[in-house]
Amino acid sequence: MNSFVPPTHLDDSLLPSTSPAYLKESTSVKVQRETTSQSKLTLKSRANSSASKSLTKGFALNKKAYANLSEIDQASFESFVQGPAVELPFSFLHQAFEHWADIQPHRIAAEFAGQNISYEQLNTKAQLLKQELITKGVQPNDKVGLFVKRSIDMLIGMLAIFKAGAAYIPLDAGVVPSAQMQTIIDMADIKLVLSLSAFVDKIPRTSSNLTVLAIDQLALDKQIPLQGKFQEPNTAGNERCAFVLFTSGTTGTPNGVQVSHKNLCNILLTSPGNMMIKPGDKVSQILNIGFDMSAWEIWGALCNGGSLVIRGKSIEDAVAKADVVIATPSILDRISLNSVLPIKAAAVAGEPCPRPLADKWADACAFYNSCGPTETTIINTAQRHFSESTLLTIGSPTPNNTVYVLDKDLQPCAIGEVGEMWAGGDCVSLGYIANQQLTDERYKPDLFISGDRYMFRTRDLGRWTKDGQLEHLGRTDDQVKVRGFRVELDAVSNLLEQQQHCQRAVTLKLNNRDLIAFVMPETIDTRAARQALAKKLPYYSVPEHIIAMPKLPLTDRGKVDKASLKAEYFEKVASLSNIDDQPQTTNMQEGVTCR
Repeated sequence: MNSFVPPTHLDDSLLPSTSPAYLKESTSVKVQRETTSQSKLTLKSRANSSASKSLTKGFALNKKAYANLSEIDQASFESFVQGPAVELPFSFLHQAFEHWADIQPHRIAAEFAGQNISYEQLNTKAQLLKQELITKGVQPNDKVGLFVKRSIDMLIGMLAIFKAGAAYIPLDAGVVPSAQMQTIIDMADIKLVLSLSAFVDKIPRTSSNLTVLAIDQLALDKQIPLQGKFQEPNTAGNERCAFVLFTSGTTGTPNGVQVSHKNLCNILLTSPGNMMIKPGDKVSQILNIGFDMSAWEIWGALCNGGSLVIRGKSIEDAVAKADVVIATPSILDRISLNSVLPIKAAAVAGEPCPRPLADKWADACAFYNSCGPTETTIINTAQRHFSESTLLTIGSPTPNNTVYVLDKDLQPCAIGEVGEMWAGGDCVSLGYIANQQLTDERYKPDLFISGDRYMFRTRDLGRWTKDGQLEHLGRTDDQVKVRGFRVELDAVSNLLEQQQHCQRAVTLKLNNRDLIAFVMPETIDTRAARQALAKKLPYYSVPEHIIAMPKLPLTDRGKVDKASLKAEYFEKVASLSNIDDQPQTTNMQEGVTCR
């Protein structure tokens, strides 16, 4: 039976004429930045910048593994699949931070709720907390719970855990229920939790072996002799775990992804992942701390000499003070661009970015569209997007990383053909905690580069353009069967977002016969949108109902909450399940059905 799938070959007219460049610093800067006479700082900044411009390919490819391709595609494969080889200036995140604390001790590291802390103060407090952790029995490679809210104390806890050689497990204590905390404590064998006094009573104590410390109740104001503040440089052991991030998992059981210092330094200390952050730049911290992209905000700033602006209740207020913003498309779409200008750079990841949103921000600043699951360390592809570009892609592999587009037999797809993206190189994380079976399923020996390397199955669908960019075409778990036909939900949403005034669209499977779609804002002519889809898509791919909403609900990690959308649909328009064959559209704000 025929299935609806994206075209397997590219139309040459759709190819961008140039490959995207690495992020260039914008001439628009929010304020006149403080200059420095410290030669070490200037030299280090230049070293970081020049190192990231290397275009040398670092991995020797196994030619037999892609011998199925034509000679032309083999040459393209060799050129496309790996990012530039870049030598890292530091091996551990806290080493990078301590470098900046050494040469700019009085610069503000972070501000929150009217308070701020300098690099020196943050380093000193973290060193004192490290000593307390060691006294309480924390050892290298231990997993330490960090159950807190956004705050300066949160930063102190993160840095102290790194200094102790342990890994932190971040949870938003104000959002995560106690039962989920207990599950994670058990899975990760956590013996000590750092928290805040407001949440100490919420943390489950089913084990007498669990120690809970409130960071804000500890005496962290002592003076430390200079030689006691900084760690000796050490390049050994940087593959040890830095933090464990728990994702929801497809079965409802959380999966703990172990991410190493090597993984993180590779993306945060190279371009474009470093967002060209330099001393004096302000970076907003707006994302949930249990979300991997929050590490991009936090350590992207602190490992490159920048200053964090930690948000309170208002996301927009924090971004208005910042030069750099990192967010999901759903969160970025809720920020009034005019209210936060001028801004230097913005990056999105975590979910597909609508083209109108990308174009709007690209006209205002250096805008990056990027992609990568938690298992490949925040992002592993990125593109500097320009509004005049023909395509919005997710770019090419980031430094020291690889991406392969493979078929179901793990054979490379021809250039322009759709396949599943696998990620390799230094982005590949350490696997799932306490779940070797799932690790073995998703992490496989890398077929294309020599050595003890692994590649990760992203479950993202994509294809190469002829100039080496990756088009993201949805996820394998977004492929659904409707009336016996296969449909790509993201492909339907992408077409909806091309309709006039549509800012965002999400398509879901309603039942075995029908799709539903949600669009924003609520002023969209849903009847016209459905008619437009009917002209371009097979009948089974056209949503039975298109529902206009003022805003789409988000999860606590800033992505569109699809479960909430479906539940709201059944709650507010349940009567639509007993309709005749005549298609209908709905305005969710008013709860009115329109024929």
